[in-house]
Amino acid sequence: MRPPRSSLIALAALLSGSLASAGSLRAATVSPDQPAADVPASQPVVPPAQAAPAAAVPAALPDYKPEAPAPEPAPAAAAPVAPADPLGAAVFARLAEPAPLLLRLTGKDRDTIRSFYEARTYKPLWISGGAWTEAAKAVSARLAAAAEDGLDARAYTIPPLADKPDEKAVADADLRLSAAAVLYARDARGGRINLASISRLITPHLDLPTGNDVLAKLDEAGAKAGEALQAYNPATPGYQALKTRLAALRGPAPTAVKPLRLPPGPALRVGMHDARVPLLRAHFDLASRPAGTLDKGPGEPDEYDSGVADAVAKFQRSRSLPGNGVLNVQTVLALADAGRGARPTGGEAELIVNMERWRWLPGDLGSDYILVNVPEYRLRAYRGGVMRDEARVIVGKPESRTPLFSGLMEYAVVNPSWYVPPSILKTMAPKLAGYGGKTWGGYEVVRRGGHVSLRQPPGERNALGFIKFMFPNQHAVYLHDTPNRSLFSASKRDFSHGCVRVDDPFRLADVVLPNWSEDKLKKLIGKGERTIRLPDKLPVHLAYFTAFVDDGGTFRTLPDLYGYDAPMRAALGLPGGGGPAIARLPDEAPRQKAERAPKPAARTVQRRTTHRPVADADAWPTERYEERDGPRRPLRRAARADSAPEYGEPGLWTPAPQQAAPRGWW
Repeated sequence: MRPPRSSLIALAALLSGSLASAGSLRAATVSPDQPAADVPASQPVVPPAQAAPAAAVPAALPDYKPEAPAPEPAPAAAAPVAPADPLGAAVFARLAEPAPLLLRLTGKDRDTIRSFYEARTYKPLWISGGAWTEAAKAVSARLAAAAEDGLDARAYTIPPLADKPDEKAVADADLRLSAAAVLYARDARGGRINLASISRLITPHLDLPTGNDVLAKLDEAGAKAGEALQAYNPATPGYQALKTRLAALRGPAPTAVKPLRLPPGPALRVGMHDARVPLLRAHFDLASRPAGTLDKGPGEPDEYDSGVADAVAKFQRSRSLPGNGVLNVQTVLALADAGRGARPTGGEAELIVNMERWRWLPGDLGSDYILVNVPEYRLRAYRGGVMRDEARVIVGKPESRTPLFSGLMEYAVVNPSWYVPPSILKTMAPKLAGYGGKTWGGYEVVRRGGHVSLRQPPGERNALGFIKFMFPNQHAVYLHDTPNRSLFSASKRDFSHGCVRVDDPFRLADVVLPNWSEDKLKKLIGKGERTIRLPDKLPVHLAYFTAFVDDGGTFRTLPDLYGYDAPMRAALGLPGGGGPAIARLPDEAPRQKAERAPKPAARTVQRRTTHRPVADADAWPTERYEERDGPRRPLRRAARADSAPEYGEPGLWTPAPQQAAPRGWW
């Protein structure tokens, strides 16, 4: 019978103690004068201080396993200690209170403010000698003028400071001014709205500053702290143009000018002569004739020179007309109706909503970048901050919207292949399981490890066209060509499943790829897939502006394609929101499912159904068409959740609009 474990432990301790005593005795019997060689190698000298501990276990007890020592508890973090001076102690106490500094300030922001004050031993930042500092006055002035940037000044209120405030009042006022400045900075960078409540497809990377960073920056700015706080608002020209328009809308009406009624005549451009020009010169207080130069003498009074054109352009912009300086019919009518002081068009809510959207973009768009305005169906390419080219685009349908975010274009692919998404492929799986061929309906059957996929090879009918531009992102969307180029002739171009299709993409490639001309790229067509990396990553901004000032200075408004304006008004507390403070759109369809519009009621007409192939990438692989009394229209397929294409891929199940005659590609 095996002895109890307690007996084994006691025996181990006894033997260990005996061995330790023997070792000590042998060490004691060695004379200090005896050389080390006299000590047997098998019995080393063990000083008493280094004797084996009593808990040591000899090899004779293999079953004994000593318990692991209990870990020492981690040292507890030292609790913050209130400073000795009364003012610092008051700031410390106010931060420890549960009462909020501002209602919209988050607990995380409050923690960053606490860390800032802790680093300065809880000394007040804005109050010295019982009075506001110059920096505090500058920040307070900026907070009071928050409406200039479309913000709500009521969100940044601070308490008044008495003539001789006590320590508690100083601490409260100082901390609340810090909280207001932090909240303003975050709002100015786009932190006012929970964007997920508007749409899950609005996913910009907001550069929201932390509280301690904001306060450190304002502290460093000193008397210019107000300007430093203002700098958190966008400085982009598009934002500034809307801000200027908002100020004009709120300000006094423009001064009425004397109307000018001109006789009829052709449109005037620089260099033309017309009898109406002297009337324009007198109306705009210009010289009676063009001034002379070293090369030529004074011009004729009836010459429509650049001076007259500039005056006309300035008037056009004041009346929200294209400021091109051309005296056209619209300008003549506006001159005749100039007696009333016209305010800028557009409501405050419309301007503020679109100013807010500029906060979703990076503060620095980049010297070179691409901007896609989704509801405008237009792409603009900028080089050196100047628009180099623009193109029509096709964007996502309302049920498969193009997401809004910024990315970095890294490469382009010429002659791309397209793989059928799994959501479509699984509907074909039963047919493909036993299919032994290598092609099916013009698609290549790819088998990898027991998995089957369909690949559409490069070519004119490829769903991605001849080229695609890749900027990796969470939505799997990108810019690409399309074989169905007739769709670009439509005025409302929301046909895709999220990706952005570009009209004449090789012209865009000429801008994006500096070492590849349009002609050079076209020579690659039909020569296999080719990846071309950009020398530098190019920012791509997918934006959503329903009101903006274009490059010619004209204010433009657009239909709200995805219905984002109303919930944004509600979220910002603006009139016309028609919803709660934080609005929600109806739940959008899951990523792999596309919603379908209800099928219209059928008319009683004689019809026949035919099959014919189409050259549209949005048909799989042939489309059923319905022939009626009018032009042929595609029949809608039954809406099946398992047959809808994945988001971000060409809409193979989208019925194509009426087909126009094919037009030349080049």
